[in-house]
Amino acid sequence: MRFQDPSSTTPREPTLAEQRARQQALAEERERAEQAERARIAAEQKSDSRRKVFIGAGVGLGLVGLVAGWYLVAKPEEVTATCTTADGTVVENDEYCDPEYAQQHGGYPGAGGFVFLPMPGGGFQQYRYNYGGTGVPGQKVQGGSFTKPDGANITTKSGKTVQRGGFGVSGGSFGKSGA
Repeated sequence: MRFQDPSSTTPREPTLAEQRARQQALAEERERAEQAERARIAAEQKSDSRRKVFIGAGVGLGLVGLVAGWYLVAKPEEVTATCTTADGTVVENDEYCDPEYAQQHGGYPGAGGFVFLPMPGGGFQQYRYNYGGTGVPGQKVQGGSFTKPDGANITTKSGKTVQRGGFGVSGGSFGKSGA
């Protein structure tokens, strides 16, 4: 028979082997679809986590740069304080300008950054810091200012800290050290 009329012919029932092969092919097709879906989900999760890592690294790097830039801009100035007499002559001993030293030796801190120490034979000698100037003991200080700079790290030649510079705290209600 070369020709079968589809309207008059009834298809035969598939054999048991054909039914099993068809079921196995459908099961394999479903398994491939499920594996493809799992692979797609895993790829999306990997992409999301990679993107989050890149974003986190970018934010972290940005914050480090911001803090470093802020520190470089706001870094306190380093200033050396030189102890002088009232007329600006550099003295050998930096302690003469220290209010605590003056009080321990019968003197007192005065207004305007002056410290008064008793002199042999009576009276008081005035001492004060020059900030940023240079000079040798017995000669007048060169340069600098007698006004304490705000926000600067101020140390004496002997290494004592007169004032710490830094962020956010002004000398107002917290008191001031040094002269």
